[in-house]
Formats: sequence, structure tokens, C-alpha cells
Amino acid sequence: MESNKVRSTFLEFFKSKDHQIVPSAPMVVKGDPTLMFNNSGMAPFKDIFLGNAPIKFPRVTDTQKCLRVSGKHNDLEEVGVDTYHHTMFEMLGNWSFGDYFKKDAITWAWELLTEVYKIDKERLYVTVFEGSVEENVPFDQEAFDTWKLFVPESRIINGNKKDNFWEMGDTGPCGPCTEIHYDGRSDEERAKVDGASLVNGDNDQVIEVWNNVFMEFMRKADKSLEKLPAQHVDTGMGFERLVRVLQGKQSNYDTDVFTPLLNKIEELSGLRYKPEDEENHKKQLIVNIAMRVIADHIRTISFSIADGQLPSNTGAGYVIRRILRRAIRYGYQSLNIKEAFMYRIVPTLSHQLGEQFPELKSQKLLIEKVIKEEEISFYKTLEIGLKRIDQVCIDLIAKHAGKVIDGKVVFELYDTFGFPLDLTSLIARGYDLSIDETEFNRLLDEQKNRSRASSIVDTDDWIVVDKNVTDDKQTNFVGYNELECDTAIVRYRKVKAKNKEQFQLVLTETPFYAESGGQVGDTGTLENINEKIYITDTKKENGLIIHFCDKLPENIHATYIAKVNKNQRSYTENNHSATHLLHAALRMILGTHVEQKGSLVNDEYLRFDFSHFSKITDEELHEIEKIVNTKIRENIHSNIQQMTIDDAKKTGAMALFGEKYGDVVRVVEFDKNYSIELCGGTHVKATGQIGYFKITSESAVAAGIRRIEAVTALKAEEFFDNQTLLLNEVKALLKNNKDVVKSLSNVLEENTELQKQVQVLMREKAQTIKYDLLSKVKSTNDINFICELVVFDSAEELKNMLFEIRNQTENCVCIIGAEVKGKPSISVIISDNLVKDKNLNAGTIIKDLAKEINGGGGGQPFYAQAGGYKLEGLKTAIDKAKALF
Repeated sequence: MESNKVRSTFLEFFKSKDHQIVPSAPMVVKGDPTLMFNNSGMAPFKDIFLGNAPIKFPRVTDTQKCLRVSGKHNDLEEVGVDTYHHTMFEMLGNWSFGDYFKKDAITWAWELLTEVYKIDKERLYVTVFEGSVEENVPFDQEAFDTWKLFVPESRIINGNKKDNFWEMGDTGPCGPCTEIHYDGRSDEERAKVDGASLVNGDNDQVIEVWNNVFMEFMRKADKSLEKLPAQHVDTGMGFERLVRVLQGKQSNYDTDVFTPLLNKIEELSGLRYKPEDEENHKKQLIVNIAMRVIADHIRTISFSIADGQLPSNTGAGYVIRRILRRAIRYGYQSLNIKEAFMYRIVPTLSHQLGEQFPELKSQKLLIEKVIKEEEISFYKTLEIGLKRIDQVCIDLIAKHAGKVIDGKVVFELYDTFGFPLDLTSLIARGYDLSIDETEFNRLLDEQKNRSRASSIVDTDDWIVVDKNVTDDKQTNFVGYNELECDTAIVRYRKVKAKNKEQFQLVLTETPFYAESGGQVGDTGTLENINEKIYITDTKKENGLIIHFCDKLPENIHATYIAKVNKNQRSYTENNHSATHLLHAALRMILGTHVEQKGSLVNDEYLRFDFSHFSKITDEELHEIEKIVNTKIRENIHSNIQQMTIDDAKKTGAMALFGEKYGDVVRVVEFDKNYSIELCGGTHVKATGQIGYFKITSESAVAAGIRRIEAVTALKAEEFFDNQTLLLNEVKALLKNNKDVVKSLSNVLEENTELQKQVQVLMREKAQTIKYDLLSKVKSTNDINFICELVVFDSAEELKNMLFEIRNQTENCVCIIGAEVKGKPSISVIISDNLVKDKNLNAGTIIKDLAKEINGGGGGQPFYAQAGGYKLEGLKTAIDKAKALF
């Protein structure tokens, strides 16, 4: 059965069981501080499980894009080495929110696997939770009894808490689970060893296919369990593993999920992905692992970019960059690919999965551009790293400082240049050196511990203030129309991060906008006659609007007036509405290919990232500013409505890729013929409120992604005030000359002319030194030999002089020890015929001489150069060179 058919069969089966088919949520999570990526099928439904979102469909089925590379579910280092772990994978799932439970879930799972997919029943094993005395959770008798209807007891295995009690995190909904495992070994192997003994034993042929989780409990911060008011079913079946079983393969990578990608990698590398035979097992294994890594990682990277997450140096972007660079390193090190290649696999992936995930088709060009740019950049980094490690090895030898490269240096190469430990070790061995692996591992552990410590948030359980308020009651947000309202505290909790203690409050009603869609959260106060509490931030977590404060109100049962900081909100709204006007202007001037790829909106400025493949010209920026300011002066009234997502699409409202929209959306319009977007943020009532719009910078964020930063209103005034002040200061320096541009131009011309004069003087000095050196040529053994000490102001002029000497002197060997700006330098240049006929090598000579100045260097056989630290060693080096000839 083809993989696309496997997926559609699953969804149609559960549709026949009255499940609603829902699309995959974006793989990249936005607006959830606890999660960077959806790492399981249940993650998009967290709000429902926590009781913070209403249940629209009691039965749901889907295939969810998932990513596991960090945190609790870290599979990265196993990816490619084994044949069944992946970074990005699809999780097929069926869900019951307070509807059916264990009996139906198990019965349908068995029906689908054995009657629809026709999997051999004799090859299936199941696990049930054995119970836990310490948790006071009994043996899962209901699951066991249900499985007995289908499976002999010999194939029902008791599982411990580690394998058969699923938890979404340190706190939250959890419960026992039952797993279904498939034994893919040959009949001969199965006859020798019972498959039951290999379940959950890391055997690559006896693998877990499906996990049915029965959400019965809530894990509290104090580690206790309490029973949930409603029971849920959360199931996840790894799509790639299921396809492997149904296609009768021994590896996920042998299925049609991966073979098109592997075929493309074979084409790009000129190598074959094939079984590791006994004769060349090790060599072929290296190739196979590299190809598996690349095939896996290109999926992860492409889906992430399509969902709006670009590679970067922080957060989720850093994870994506790390994965991409891991794939490039495998291509470089194991497949001998020395140029950008990953981006060329994207069309294959888009063709393969574009029907199920249309974002791969619509964003294909952007994905290719971003990956290619990242590859080119990393190859440059690798090049610098290779030079760095060569220099480290040369310096170590020159200084006679032992035979082991310091672990700090090895860690720097790993951390800064992305060099894996084994690559550094390989290069070191080429110099007859080794690396301090113990120190490297210590530094790596230190970094991991620092990272863990910085991300640890100690969160207490929620303390419910009003027992009459149910968990599923939502805070009433009134902030679109009101900036203050009466409210009360529903619940609160204490959190501690980076040694700072704060409190988080949930209110009955709130005017505070929670950070979302690029707009920062509101600040303000909670006030009554007795006290004033400052709200320092507002965020959304698992569907809850959470208000941050440094101090807990003294009377948590009191009524308060919630007041938003009006000025901050107003300036933030100016900037948010300005991004909409900017977006429309960009599409008018640059083209409709422009799409928003990210934004930041606060009371200080706005930042807008968008797709575009070249730098914007000054003329284009001027036109964009002009259009936005025209719309501001027109004082267009905002037209904001709520409607269904289908009705919103009919209006032509722009939606953003990577955003998750509900069934009802908010449509923000500034003149239906100019700007209309889906947006949940707050906005001005009319564009005149923005005052003025000024672009302060335009730059590249990544390949195909540009960034504009701008200011509005008072900040725009401040910008012009600062520019005027700067201009006045320049005028003062120019003696208040009325024609500032002409005066500056004259100063620059004078400076250029003076620099030319300096260059001429330096050139004349170099010529004087050259003629002096040529007068000191000594002929010996058919070689015209020059070996002297000099003082130079410019390394470039020194090099030019050496090549002139070489061109003007037959059979030339010239060795110069130079003091260049106080530092020692040695240069060797040799005529081509001597390199060929007498086997002379400037690089070999320079390595020997560089030891005298505690330095290192290299070059080509005809020219080499070395720098160092020991200036007084130059004379010794020149004396040594004279002795050589």
C-alpha cells in the first residue's frame, strides 16, 4: 500500500466512526511559552485537555506534523544511526474528548490494523500498565480485559511507569497507556526468540506502532495525581513506522516515504544507498547514515520554514539551524559534498508531500532560497574553521607545547564553527596530534547545564480563589473596546525563574491584551481603595490569559479595577495598524509575492519581516513611505468584524502561513480596496491617530526574507529631532557652512587625495627597499639568493614587493624577515623553475622558520608567509635561512 493511501485510509476509517477530520496544526508553535514545536499529536489539543478551551467535536482524527529534537523527547542523536527514529514525523491520531474510552479505542485500533490494513495478528503484541503502588494507580484491568477479546494473554505484556504511563510534561493531564508493537523479524528468528521478550527492548525490528493514552489524571506541581472530571483518549501512531510495516520493509527509510529523497541524494552525491555487505560494511554504513540524516533533516527544515520559522541563533530558529548544519556536515564529511546541495532536494519533497501539505508547494521557492543561503554561509564558516584548526595544530607544533589540543579549543570549534568532535580529531591526527576529549565533554556538559538552568521555571500549582468558577470558564476579554473594567481573581500561582519570583493571575474579566501575533502584552494596574498592584506583562498559556505581577494582592478575594497603561497601548496600536498599512504598500510597490513572515509591535517601534528576494532600493522605500503616510492623512476608519474563516476568505483577507486560525476569526480592514487581514491584535480607530510613519532601517534577515523597522507618532518626531540635531552638529564642525553636502564632499575628496599620497609614499619606500635588496643578491648553486631583515608599514606592499623581486630576478629564492607594525613576519618566495627542478617548497621552508618567532603559517610551493609573536626571533630565523642555502 502506498504511503498516501495509508494516510487516507486511517483518516477515512475514523471518519466512519463519527470522527471529524481536522488539518494538521503548524509544526512550529506560536504563543505557547512552554513549547517551541508540536512534539506529539496531542500538543495542539492541550487547551482542551486542560479545560481551557471548549470541545467543538467530541471525536477528532488527524495527521499531525511533529518535531522532536530537544527537551524530554530528544531523538536527535539517534536519527540516521538507527532506522526508525526521526526528527520530523507524522503522527496519525484519533481523539475522544470526554466521549468514548478504553474499550472503543482498543477495539477500533485492532479492527483497523488487522481487518483494514490486514496486518498479521500473530506479529502483534500489546502492553498494558502494570500499576504503581507509589502513585496509588492500580493495574489497568479494563485495558487488559478488552485486549483478551482479541489477543492471547501470552502476547499481553505488563508495562512499567516509564513505558506505559504517559505524561505531557512535569504537570498536566496524564494517564496509563496501551501500546501496540509489531514484530518484523523473519519467521526463523521469531521461532528462536519470542517477540514478547523484545518488546520495548530497543530491537530495531520489534517496534512500537501505536500508543493509546487514556487521560484519567492531572499531575500537580507537587507530583500528586488527581482524577480528571472527564476522561479522554489520546492516540498516536507513527505514520512512517506504519508504512514500513505495511510495505514489509526492515527500515523506515526503505519505504516510499523516504526513497524519493534518498534517490535524489544519490544523484547529488554520486554514491549509492545500499545494504552494508560484510566486505565494505564500515564504509557503506557511513554513507547510509549520512543519507538517512539528510533525508530526515530536509523534511524538518522545509516544514519549519514553511510554517514561518527561519534558521537563527536563538530559540526555535537555533534548533532549525542546528539540524540544517548537522545535515550539511554529514554531506561534507561522509558524502564528500563540498557545495550547497540541500536546497536541491526541496522540489522532490514538495512533489512528494505537496498534496497533503500544500504549504510545501506554495512556499517552495522561499524554502529553497533560505536553505541555499544558510548552506553557503555555513560552508564559509566551515572554511574558516578548517583554517582555524590548521593554525591551532601548526602553532602547537611550533611552540613545542605538547601533542594534545586543548579541549577549550576543540569546544570552540564545535560551538562556533559547528565542527563535530570526530572531524576535529581526524584533522589533528593528520598533524600527529590528539585532542583533549575529557575537557571537551566537561565544557559541553557545562553548557548544557547552563542552558537547562536558564530555562528552568519552577511553577507552583494553580490555587483556585473562587470555587464556583469551573476550569473551562474562559476569562472574558473586553480589551478591544475597554481599557479598564471591574474584575476579580479566579486563580493564581507562584513562578520562579532565574532567581526571580513572580505571581501569575487569572481574572474573571480583563482589558489586558495578551502577547500574540507579534503584539506585546499590555501592562497596567489592578487597583482598589486599599492597594495598587502593577501588571508587568500579559501572556497567553494553554488558552488562559495570564497577568504577571511581582507582588500578590493582599486580599485575593477582593474586587479590583483592571487598568491598562493607556499611552503604551495607544502607541502600540499605532505601530500595529502601521504594519497593516506597510504590508499593503509593500505588495503595491514590490509585488503580490510579498507575504508577512514575522513581526514585533510595541510602543517604541515596529518590525516587519516579509518575503522578497532582493534589497529594496531607496526609491522604492521612499514610495512605500509615501503611500503609508498618504493613508495616514486620509484618516481611514478601521472596520473590524468577526466572521467565520470561510466568510473571511471570501473577502480576500490575507492569512499568514504558520498561523493556526479558529473557526471564527477577526478581520481588520483599512479601506477594503487597500488593506484587509486576519488579525487578533488591537488597532487604531482611524489611521490619522498614527500621525506619521518613518522607516528607520531595511535589511536582510535570511535568504528571501527582508526586514523593515519603523517608528510612528511621537517616536517619529523624536527621530526627526535627532536627525536635525545631528545635522546641526555637522554644520558646526563645518563652520556652519550653508551647503553641508558640498562641504562634506570636499572633506571626503581631500581625505581621498591624502590617502593616495600616503600610498605613493609607502610605494616609494617599498621601491627603495626593493632596490636595496636587489643589490644584495648572492649567487650560489645556480640560485640568486636574497635573505634580509626589513621594516615595513604595510603587509600588502611587502607582498607586492616580493612578487616584483621574483619577476625581476631569475632563479630567485627570496626570504625576508619583516617587522610589520611591530609584529614579526617571515615571507618566502621562489621562482617556478626552482620549485620544479630543485624541488624547493616555500611552504616547507616557512614551517621550519616560523618556529623561531613562535608562529605558524603556510602557503603554496612558490610563496608562503608566516606570522608570530616573538619579534626578537626574526634575526635567528634569517640566520637559519642563510644556513639552509
